[in-house]
Amino acid sequence: MREMANYKATYFKWHVEGGIAIISLDRPERKNPLTFESYAELRDCFRDLTYADDIKAVIFGSNGGNFCSGGDVHDIIGPLLKMDMKRLLDFTRMTGDLVKAIMHCGKPVIAAVDGVCVGAGAIIAMASDLRLAAPEARTAFLFTRVGLAGCDMGACAILPRIIGQGRAAELLYTGRSMAAEEGERWGFYNRIVPAAELDAEAIKLAKRLAGGPTFGHMMTKTMLNQEWSMSIDQAIEAEAQAQAICMQTKDFQRAFDAFVAHEKPVFGGD
Repeated sequence: MREMANYKATYFKWHVEGGIAIISLDRPERKNPLTFESYAELRDCFRDLTYADDIKAVIFGSNGGNFCSGGDVHDIIGPLLKMDMKRLLDFTRMTGDLVKAIMHCGKPVIAAVDGVCVGAGAIIAMASDLRLAAPEARTAFLFTRVGLAGCDMGACAILPRIIGQGRAAELLYTGRSMAAEEGERWGFYNRIVPAAELDAEAIKLAKRLAGGPTFGHMMTKTMLNQEWSMSIDQAIEAEAQAQAICMQTKDFQRAFDAFVAHEKPVFGGD
């Protein structure tokens, strides 16, 4: 296992408060685009989070009033036009690996979205477990607007499971912007929060999760992801096994002891 409270990021902002890792991209003057370097570092960071016992929850936040404007036009899209198929596939696999790393990091990930959230930024929000939005948030899976397919970084698999096939098809075909209220109504956003309160609400939610049975949260996240490809019978059996494992944790005993004592349980994550 490793500790990440003192992790030093190069291409994005990172700090830890009480076991909660807070990440945001750090190019606010350009609405926080991604680069080859930030893609790779984020992928590696989320992979490392799998083994970080000192991190209980993650917030991927906004910076300067915007979440992420997608891949940088000059730093990414321009160079892509000069690459051969092998290098292009290396890149698209790397971007997909970021989504897999977010989904498999074992920690609840909260996206706190303000302003622009488009392209790969919308994908990062999509890959998160919970999503809060400021009223000004504008989310677009705009890949078709730059001549590409809507099937980017798992969008055609994940987005329909969040908002439904027809709604996902509309967003992925047209690349149009989804307003915050529409996103909440469709189930993409869990809640709309005033922009001035967005960070505080994300931290409040993360603290609630971090104070819970974090081993149980890891198992919940794992099952939410794995059961997409299971039959109902397989899912019920997988959950039976997962819950039996959780029943062997000290947190299960702590919850029982607290109930008997008429106290609030204090979980330890083991």
